[in-house]
Order: sequence, then structure tokens, then C-alpha cells
Amino acid sequence: MNTLIEQCKKENRKAQQQLYELYADYVFRICLRYMGNEPEAEDCVSETFLKVFSKIQSTEFENEKMLIGWIRKIAVNECLMLLRKKPKDVDSISEKADFVDDSQDILSDIEAGYLFQIIQSLPTGYRTIFNLYIVEGYSHREIAQQLNISEGTSKSQLNRAKILLKKQLEAII
Repeated sequence: MNTLIEQCKKENRKAQQQLYELYADYVFRICLRYMGNEPEAEDCVSETFLKVFSKIQSTEFENEKMLIGWIRKIAVNECLMLLRKKPKDVDSISEKADFVDDSQDILSDIEAGYLFQIIQSLPTGYRTIFNLYIVEGYSHREIAQQLNISEGTSKSQLNRAKILLKKQLEAII
């Protein structure tokens, strides 16, 4: 792996292609979670790898896990930048929402693929905050800073995402 990284730092096109082939599917799955559709996810993958190859010279990696984490962070940031450029649709859903009772485990019998589809159907703002908080593990403070919103907005958007998910899941159970 170190040889591949060193070759990428020297702008070796074959090494860059090899690195791309190793991680493109992984990055695509991350981008699809945020962007909600394949064409936008593919655009985000391209932007991610352009940034990876432009910044790899100035970055050191002790192991493959560090490289993967670095690529993942770039992918998430690229998704967020592209989402910021899109018109906002977060407020299109009613502000009146009840809080979710997390005590019910309605996810235990749902297939991962179907759950992914339901998450993809969330409005962009809800889906973004859901992914950042639940999947990526960011705090509401970190989300607020990245998206330039308040912590309260992050919390309420996550809550609304959970409500919508719960309603959709209850409809099939």
C-alpha cells in the first residue's frame, strides 16, 4: 500500500487508477447516502478523487486505515459542499412533528437494502443530518458547524427524519 501511495504522490497515472479502482465503490456508497441519486453521487465521487489526488502529496499515512478514513472525510465534505449549492428543501415538510419514541425496535426485521431505500427517500436536509449523526457519528455541534446551522436545527431535523422513517417502517410492518 505504501508503494501505491508513494506512486500516487508522484502523480503516476497507473497508481492513481489503481487507487481509484480500490476505493471507488466504497466512496460511491458514501456519496449515494448523502446525494440521494446515482448521477449526483457519481459527480461527488469524481470530485472526491480529484481532491484526493491533489492533496495526497501533502499527507502522510501510517496505515491503510488512515488512508481510508482520510478518503471518507473528503467524500463526506465533498457531498456537503455539493448539497450546500443545491436549493434547500428542508423546510418543505411541516414544522409540526412529534418526538420519536426510541424504545420500539421496528428495524429488527427490515432488510438493509430496503432500509437504505427508505433513508434515500428522505428530503435532502433530513437525510444529510441523519447520515452525519447516525452513520458518521458527528455530534450536533459538529453538524451545525459544517452546515452553518444551529444545533437546535440539527436536532430537530434529525428528529423529523426519525419520525418519517418510523412512519414508513410502521406502514410495512
